[in-house]
Amino acid sequence: MIDVAIIGCGPVGAMAANLLGRHGLSVTVLEKKTDHYPLPRAVHLDHEMMRLFQTAGVIDRVLPDMVATDGHLHIGADHGVIRYMGTVGKPKPFGWSNDYFFYQPEFEAHLRAAFADNGDITLVTGAEFTALEQDANGVTIRYDHDGEARELRARWVIAADGSRSPVRKALGVKLDDLDFEEPWLVVDAEVEGPVTFPPLTGVPEGADLQRLSVMMCDPARPATVVPGRRNHRRWEFMLLPHEDDAEMMRGENVAALVGAWMKDVPHRIVRAATYRFHGLVAEQWQVGRVFLAGDAAHQTPPFFGQGMCHGLRDVANLAWKMAAIASDGADEAILSTYQPERDPHVRGVIGAAVAAGRYICELDPAKAAERDASIRAQAAQKVGETAADLIPAISTGFIAAGTPGSGERFIQPILADGRKLDDLVGQGWRLFARGSGAEGAIAAEDLPDNGAVLAWLDARGADAVLVRPDHCVFGTGNAADLLAARDALLGFRQEIAA
Repeated sequence: MIDVAIIGCGPVGAMAANLLGRHGLSVTVLEKKTDHYPLPRAVHLDHEMMRLFQTAGVIDRVLPDMVATDGHLHIGADHGVIRYMGTVGKPKPFGWSNDYFFYQPEFEAHLRAAFADNGDITLVTGAEFTALEQDANGVTIRYDHDGEARELRARWVIAADGSRSPVRKALGVKLDDLDFEEPWLVVDAEVEGPVTFPPLTGVPEGADLQRLSVMMCDPARPATVVPGRRNHRRWEFMLLPHEDDAEMMRGENVAALVGAWMKDVPHRIVRAATYRFHGLVAEQWQVGRVFLAGDAAHQTPPFFGQGMCHGLRDVANLAWKMAAIASDGADEAILSTYQPERDPHVRGVIGAAVAAGRYICELDPAKAAERDASIRAQAAQKVGETAADLIPAISTGFIAAGTPGSGERFIQPILADGRKLDDLVGQGWRLFARGSGAEGAIAAEDLPDNGAVLAWLDARGADAVLVRPDHCVFGTGNAADLLAARDALLGFRQEIAA
């Protein structure tokens, strides 16, 4: 029996395999397709994902194909800026730029190639899930492979098998509909020059439209223009009420929509597909020993580019907990904190995306003008806002709730020698404390981080902070008390090494 079977080898399933394998667990990934999907789908991720790539040992593979960009710009009906979430000239408290764009086929290939570096990971392609059965000790997964019925026995299953998730359906898990559904045409193209924008007003000084995700909140046709790696660009066009999906995907219609932005710039359409942008969350993320992750558990409107990020957070959350159980003898009950931690987090971000989607998709010119005035007034109160501010802290679960900073993402300052904090102190549990008195603690005063960790402690009035393996803050306070609280939740009678 292996430790974990993963159903689906998209970015979420592949990342789960790398994290679990690196923790020393045995992993088999079952993927229906014989090769990764050859066309772009997800295009955006953030600093938190880059840090997770450090954790999974894949950062050197993926980084060369990541393009750091400058944030998000929303343009109103009058072609003036209504909301700017830019990062130019701002500090990078987590060690990475806030926004990166990538080309998914390359990204998936890198994650799969990393399996060879990360331990006992087996990938079975052409394996179509058919059924599963659970008992007290594990899960039996049945699948078809090369025309033969086969089965696999695992302690746990992670279903990362997409929005239509056969595993979710087999488990009978329903989706909670958050009442948002809008039709959009998504177009990917290879371009040989800059995008031509209409005359815009209020663009902040230093903002480069070619390096921003630009949302045109135009009631004539809402649209998004997204940067990409090398010569890849993406457009998303809202379909109007009278428009037919199939008709709008016709080559001449796609060419007309994109051509308006390219003027005389040579370009080639790579892909055009219509989507229904949804807000959906599974009612149950865990059924016995089976866990839903990624699009199988939730579907997020793409207005802040957090859909895939959610899935990567899911598996980072599961991986360290499964490793603590399989390798360190922690109580299996800690897995029951998965949904309580992730569900409110996902709903918070989906709520922000749905709220943005509702104002973006406004087609009434008079209401759009009112919207623009309202958002500009709100934006004036949020000077310096970035998309990172949309991500809430974990509020319940495996944390020392009630201590200042618990559930937050911990900082990763850039060190004096150019490295990042995790490069120096490593992965896993990390205890930072003032002075060197606490056993197993990293003395904050000794870090070559220009005082960043000390300043973090000062801002929360704390002497120590215990950071989880997924970089979320377990809690702050007295170092010994934090270790004891963690070990109690892990089900240990004695402390394990920090």
